[in-house]
Amino acid sequence: MNRLVSRVLLIPSVAALCVLCLASGAAGDRSAGATARAWAIKVIVPGQPGSVSRVLTAPDDAVAFDGAFAYPADGSVVSASSVTTSVSAASGVQASAGATSQATSLSLFGGEIVAQSVTGETHASAGSSSASGDTGVTGFAGLVVLGQPVSPTANQTIQLADWGVAIALEQNSQRIDKPTPGHHDFVTALDITLTADHGGLPAQSEIQIGYAEANAQASEAPPLPKAPTVSTSTVKTPHEPRSNGLPPVLSRPLGVTPPQNAQGYVFPVYGPSSYIDTYGALRGDVSGGWHHGDDIFAPLGAPLLAVAHGTVFSVGWNKVGGWRLWLRDDSGWLYYYAHLSAYSPLAVNGAVVNAGDVLGFVGNTGDAQGTPYHCHFEVHPAQLLGLGYDGAVDPTKYLDAWRRLQDVRFDAVTGWTPSTSAATPKAGAVLLQSSDISSASGLDPASLQRAIAPTATEGEGGLLVPTAQQPTSKPISP
Repeated sequence: MNRLVSRVLLIPSVAALCVLCLASGAAGDRSAGATARAWAIKVIVPGQPGSVSRVLTAPDDAVAFDGAFAYPADGSVVSASSVTTSVSAASGVQASAGATSQATSLSLFGGEIVAQSVTGETHASAGSSSASGDTGVTGFAGLVVLGQPVSPTANQTIQLADWGVAIALEQNSQRIDKPTPGHHDFVTALDITLTADHGGLPAQSEIQIGYAEANAQASEAPPLPKAPTVSTSTVKTPHEPRSNGLPPVLSRPLGVTPPQNAQGYVFPVYGPSSYIDTYGALRGDVSGGWHHGDDIFAPLGAPLLAVAHGTVFSVGWNKVGGWRLWLRDDSGWLYYYAHLSAYSPLAVNGAVVNAGDVLGFVGNTGDAQGTPYHCHFEVHPAQLLGLGYDGAVDPTKYLDAWRRLQDVRFDAVTGWTPSTSAATPKAGAVLLQSSDISSASGLDPASLQRAIAPTATEGEGGLLVPTAQQPTSKPISP
């Protein structure tokens, strides 16, 4: 997607229009299905090879952690301490796709442009009647351009002295209505084009940071099934239904549980919980047709913990898992948490966490709505990642062995709740009953305090407060 010539001499409003038109043309004739593509850094040099970090494409789910990036070898043009890329796509009557790319400790042209982190993320989903897309957590931490801090808006053009122009948060989202609903979305967190020779690169060179693209278009719904006919043969083909009328399993659960190293692992749910071995049970709404993990039942808002030291990725929403995230430990094993009610501030793509850190809270989002609150949890050993999503193994053996924490510290996530002057014990978490404040009167300040005073009953409307126990002195002030 090279837009060098069309953009160099355009004013910002025309440049944005050009981006929209080009993206529209790229997506207009896409067929039904889902695709995703992403890369963290790409350097395009006229007449020269240039350089690019690993490019990932889906429909196969994939994630890459690639360490440092430098171009040229001394990093004088662009360097980053690490790059992370992930893509996923699922086709069908309900199609979805997502892509994320991230670069940390970014430096361009010897520090003329720097950022603590740059993230490009996009999603697209489509069903039989509608389609939508978004740019997720696309953005910057600590972006500084030519010595000036910048908080850009979408498709903002930034002039780079007399040698170039940058478009920040470059993005486009296009809906497709025929023949079936679809959505195409792309984003480049930072796209730089040189208008003159600079930093060892010739004019018309381009540097793209944080590129992500997602396309989803629903397949036509299949016709209503006909009543099965009685076969005169006693031999069934692999495509025939089972004798119990259920559709065939598309793939098979694995019967192996590889040993883990000596890394300290902890149980993923803090506090009272229960689970049974349901790995391999039939599931009609997931890949392969079978349950890829165990469901750990716990109260709404129970903290979900990082099972090991590792890196968080693919934080966000999908139709089946609801609010979900993945964790990669230091040995390359992957762990999947689904149906969360909320995230902690540590649940950020690329965040490095310790075993026992709070990543989120138990809920029933996604296709778990209406079920008891629980966390769907999966284990994907590193040596089986080549099997894709079906590389999940039975997590029960690991859950039985992992240590259950007796205490959870929230020091790393302080500041995510309102401040209070009340005396509080060591940071922790409890779930309190929320109260209806509609009865409070603005003429009586004490009425609001009475309305929000904690009660002895817990319920679904509970408020998560960062304290290990309820205050014993006064109610929490508003």
